Amino acid sequence: QVQLVESGGGLVQPGGSLRLSCAHSRLSLNYAIGWFRQAPGKEREVVSCISVGNDNTYYSDSVKGRFTISRDRAQSTVDLQMTSLKPEDSAVYYCAARNGAVAPIRMAYDYWGQGTQVTVSS
Repeated sequence: QVQLVESGGGLVQPGGSLRLSCAHSRLSLNYAIGWFRQAPGKEREVVSCISVGNDNTYYSDSVKGRFTISRDRAQSTVDLQMTSLKPEDSAVYYCAARNGAVAPIRMAYDYWGQGTQVTVSS
């Protein structure tokens, strides 16, 4: 059973930065980890994804240039560094895992964490 635990959420002012971390079970190199977010009344959407086994990454257009995803295989973590945060980035952020290549599609992911709240507000 794949387990994922998010941490690092909180309240930050617009323009600020926050770093989220996803601690996951030991995974084979075939896996990919994705970060998704869901704001109240909206669909859960992809933010960024990364392969466990290679350097393939994906960023949604809304975060490209502001967010950076990275992984540490030794620590079994995938981090999401978020900069230049905007109020519209406020959401519950989830990490998810799939046995396969990077895929920016929610339904492609089989394992999910419980989420961490990010609020961007002055």
